[in-house]
Amino acid sequence: MNFRRGRNREEPEINLIPMIDVLLVILIFMMVTTSYAKFSELQINLPQAGETAGANSAQPLNVAVDASANYAINGKGINYSGINALSAALKQAAGTQTDPTIVINADAKATHQSVVNIMEAARLAGFSRITFTTQNQSN
Repeated sequence: MNFRRGRNREEPEINLIPMIDVLLVILIFMMVTTSYAKFSELQINLPQAGETAGANSAQPLNVAVDASANYAINGKGINYSGINALSAALKQAAGTQTDPTIVINADAKATHQSVVNIMEAARLAGFSRITFTTQNQSN
């Protein structure tokens, strides 16, 4: 039964012009609000990695401290009587090296102050390269 005899039904149309207008407004908004940061460029000449005689001759100083605050430099125990004495022991162990790498091997239960004492002694001795050893935690 067709109740609308004389009317032709028009197919619906989708007008794309309003959608394009909205997209253009969004695009303009994004362009205006986006901040463009210009980073200054530095001309840096990086050193080349390679094996040199100087790198092989520099031996690190291994400084160990246990939970009882007993110190050892390169496996030799020392009597800790203060930061100045530890600094002198580091200088003596370094020998002719001007800035050796200080490797701190601290027990997991060693106090924070013990590690800071080693770092302060290295600073007083004029050594600036300090690193720590760690152990992988097994599951």
